[in-house]
Amino acid sequence: MFTIGDFARHGRVSVRMLRHYDAIGLLRPAHVDPFSGYRFYEAGQLARLNRVIALKDLGFTLQQVREIVDEQVGTEELRGMLRLRHAELEAAVAAATARLGQVEARLRTIESEGRMNANDVVVKRIPAVRVAELSATAASYGPQDIGPVIGPLFDELCRRLEAAGVEPTGPAIASYEDAPGAGEEVVVHAALPVPADVRGGPDFRVVELPAIDSAATIVHHGSMDDVLPTAQALARWIDAGGHRSTGYARELYLESAQDPGQWVTELQEPIERAGTQD
Repeated sequence: MFTIGDFARHGRVSVRMLRHYDAIGLLRPAHVDPFSGYRFYEAGQLARLNRVIALKDLGFTLQQVREIVDEQVGTEELRGMLRLRHAELEAAVAAATARLGQVEARLRTIESEGRMNANDVVVKRIPAVRVAELSATAASYGPQDIGPVIGPLFDELCRRLEAAGVEPTGPAIASYEDAPGAGEEVVVHAALPVPADVRGGPDFRVVELPAIDSAATIVHHGSMDDVLPTAQALARWIDAGGHRSTGYARELYLESAQDPGQWVTELQEPIERAGTQD
């Protein structure tokens, strides 16, 4: 048998923790000296301790831990439970990382306010273009909802065009529109220009992306996760110039390197003079 200190050392836990587990009935000593009150443990109790620590570290409450270990869950079932909990924690970490990225993007936006020159904005006509496209709906226009939709759409569109033997004739274009209904959902369109003889089918649609008679454009360098400062600089220019935005900005991906930090994207926002009716 082991003293509580030796057992704590072998189990890589603190004596204080073992005393607490004893107090709440989670891990009782194998023997307690009736005269000295010293606690003694057996090596076989390390198995229960391992289960307790693993379950606690994965976020289970001590009450849940007790219920699980008292039911003497088998090794395979316990391994399955731990794997499931591990996956849940990984998802939570990924979500927290994404939120942190959004916070950092907002901070960069705040830090860059007022730095962009008005000369960065060019007003021009965007001609119509014939494209193959795939569409899907995002929960909102927020980057946390758009990113997970637009990337897979372009990947799938490229795969389908390659399977059909279609070679795109220009850079990719993303466009957006409000989804039907009163909610915040947005329809996301991933498009690639195609030759005039290409016809749509069950794998992708071929449509004409209409011209924009007057678009305020600005070029963004870097990942689209960091587009907020550029997009808001464009918004400030539109407002300061007495214009009115008439829709979502298109995104023309001029350069799409393997490293998103090397991307070059032109934002093309349709505008009209404030007070002008459609």
